[in-house]
Amino acid sequence: MIGTDGTRGLPDWRVLVVGGASGMGKTGVARALARRYDVPVVEVDDIVEALLAVTRPEHLPEVHIWRTHPEAARQAPESVVERQIAIARSLAPAIEAVVANHVDTDTPVILEGDYVLPVPTTPGGLVRSVFLHEDDEAQVAANYLRREPEAGPQPHRARVSVLYGRRLAERARSAGVPVVAPRPWDDLVARVAEAVGDAGRCRLSLRD
Repeated sequence: MIGTDGTRGLPDWRVLVVGGASGMGKTGVARALARRYDVPVVEVDDIVEALLAVTRPEHLPEVHIWRTHPEAARQAPESVVERQIAIARSLAPAIEAVVANHVDTDTPVILEGDYVLPVPTTPGGLVRSVFLHEDDEAQVAANYLRREPEAGPQPHRARVSVLYGRRLAERARSAGVPVVAPRPWDDLVARVAEAVGDAGRCRLSLRD
């Protein structure tokens, strides 16, 4: 953050996690918050790509699942959601290592992605999190169509996203992590920034 004297001051967190299912608006919010706080963004998708490049399917089968079994993404939505939860659990140690590094080196960052599981909160931590959830499948489908018009309507993907988002939102609320509705869009960034006050603090471990 830039102070009134023009100097750069650190936010009072070191890692701000923006989680939630696909199509909820996480990337736009993370980038807006990065500008607001003058910090970089780390995308969980980049962590996934790095792991895919340096591991074999037998090492991390869940992380490789969409490449080794592309048909799995076309299964019943409930089955796809279970796959997504399994991927998030497999990624937890890698995400935790990134978080720990930024805390240890005192370098603030915003971490954004689908595959982060909410964890219980504890007072006074340097890691905070907020989850976005849109429960309207038609709205999520519209979000996809606006973002990827060449793909056409994606009702199955929207259904999966809402079901997965519900799971994440339930876990977040149980853990004391704030859940924010994306709409109305106009004040979403302000609402997320407000939500990551003391109520949004969470412990360092991001494991399930």
